[in-house]
Amino acid sequence: MQQGTKPAIELNEEEKPSRRTQRVVPMNEVRVASPDGRVKFIVGSNPERLSFKVTLDEAVVIEPSAIHMMLDGYHLSSGVIFNGSETYSMDETYDWHGVHSTAVNRCNGVKLRLTHDLSMTAYVLEIRVFDDGIAYRHVIEGDAGVSRVPDEASEFVLPAGATIWYHGLEGHYEAEYVKENVSDIRAGEWSGPPLTFELPNHEGYGAITEANLVNYSGMALECDGRRGWVVGLAHRHPINYPYELRYGREEAKRLATPASVNGTVTTPWRVVLVARDLNMLVNSDILHNLCPPAETRLFPQQVKTPWVEPGLAVWDYVDRNYVSREGISQFELMKDFSRMGHEIGAKYHILEGFAYRWTDEEIREFVQYSNALGVKVLFWRHSNQLRTAESRDEFFSRLHRLGVSGAKIDFFDHEAKENIDLYEELLRLAAEYELVLNFHGSNKPTGRTRTWPNAMIYEGIRGMESGGLKLRARHETILPFTRYLAGPADYTTMIFTERRRDSTWAHQIACLATFHSPILTIAAHPQSVLDSAAVDVIRSMEAVWDETIVLPESSIGELTVFARRSGEKWVLAVMSAGPARSIRVDLSFLGEGGYKATLVRDHLHNEEAVVVENHTAQRGDMLAIELNSGGGFVGLFTK
Repeated sequence: MQQGTKPAIELNEEEKPSRRTQRVVPMNEVRVASPDGRVKFIVGSNPERLSFKVTLDEAVVIEPSAIHMMLDGYHLSSGVIFNGSETYSMDETYDWHGVHSTAVNRCNGVKLRLTHDLSMTAYVLEIRVFDDGIAYRHVIEGDAGVSRVPDEASEFVLPAGATIWYHGLEGHYEAEYVKENVSDIRAGEWSGPPLTFELPNHEGYGAITEANLVNYSGMALECDGRRGWVVGLAHRHPINYPYELRYGREEAKRLATPASVNGTVTTPWRVVLVARDLNMLVNSDILHNLCPPAETRLFPQQVKTPWVEPGLAVWDYVDRNYVSREGISQFELMKDFSRMGHEIGAKYHILEGFAYRWTDEEIREFVQYSNALGVKVLFWRHSNQLRTAESRDEFFSRLHRLGVSGAKIDFFDHEAKENIDLYEELLRLAAEYELVLNFHGSNKPTGRTRTWPNAMIYEGIRGMESGGLKLRARHETILPFTRYLAGPADYTTMIFTERRRDSTWAHQIACLATFHSPILTIAAHPQSVLDSAAVDVIRSMEAVWDETIVLPESSIGELTVFARRSGEKWVLAVMSAGPARSIRVDLSFLGEGGYKATLVRDHLHNEEAVVVENHTAQRGDMLAIELNSGGGFVGLFTK
């Protein structure tokens, strides 16, 4: 952070700190601009009711929207005394696991020092503006050990004519997305962030979510029926089916009380991603930029620390009936699964609860066998079995002792502060034992993977495990621009059974190249991958990439066209939601020189087959692609 550097900010710097006897000091409008000057966050000048708006060039992204921050029943955003400000800028890069390998953190910031005129509570409203979005948070100093109760109901009012992609909370974060005009959404509808929207007249895109969720309740958004989406903390969220199923209505009622915070109250960042096109939206680094880096004691090389190595994973759950199991023990089946996982390039093998029936000697044997193949082992665990410090230490120390590399922890199903606290406690202790974690039945991520690189996956998505989704091709062409904006997800990607619904085999292979997570779990039985004509292309897939380009042919819910680079290797992945179509893709993303091109196409007369072709290609070539309804395409380009 470069303190003292004057960013592009206009505010009333002439005001003297207020005396307690003053009720309200006049406050000028505050404008904070992005480093490139194109995105602006504007705080209104009325101290009786703080509000903000966001613009991109001449377009309004968020219309004037009220800020509602409450503490112990006091409305801190209504009737404020302005006590001055502090400006700063940031300009840094760091290693990352995601759509690209180097994250860029450039922003202008301001800390507005404010005092609520009735309670005389002093606090900071901190704002950061990036070239691709804005963020703000409240910091309310407090004495250690003193408990206070925060709440929020701030608004995000979208322009008339905006188009929204959102999902409700009935399944927590495991839900299908709806596309609506913002004016048609009724009051009382809920959305789990990120809520993605396109501005009218195709002036750009945005997404509303939160970053650095820690020591606080998670945020969802409730529509007010007037184009506004209102922050709702976890105690206000409607009861979701997974939580009621597993924990019961009485437990849900218990969590309907606002959570208290000890000492200083620091809210998560309230974030609006702002982008001129889908490529800019997908490549945003804002969420992890807003989180602190990892402790060097635990992660000396941050995300490059060797024991948090990214890779594909196999999982015997969704497609377990691919081969006969008669007369073969579970132990031997899983050893064979690790062998096949190795043969398709997987670095992880996730085991369900059946593994706890094995003895310690069997577990050691299994782990040693898998590790010798280059495959690390993760064990499943119910989160309710890890609610105490003693249970967590017993579990993680046993995994470490037996050589297991990490755990898949399941069934959180609620964004209550006690669950957010549990994530942090699990991640810290797991890091002490050098264990990676896969959170299932989880909330959306909020960038904390930067702080905890061992947080390899948050499910928080309606994935392949859910067999009832009929329009899977549509769902899979929405996810890269909605849920995956928040960070790693566990979709359990790529399958060739009827569970793929209206998508072709080529579409499913393209899905593996379009979705990303530090651990990228394959749904398909590895034998079905080994039997595929495209096995060599599938082996070439990465869990994370050095570079991602979303090509302009892409359209949310209709067509995704992604170019991904790892080293000198490029992969072009196309997924269609239908109908059958022909497209032409410019290969100008390729580097200089010639490439060997292995192309995986839809079989035009059989959606349960692919056609693999070998060609040569170079930058600037135009590639013609024929897509079936729900079709797909993958091109592997190697020097």
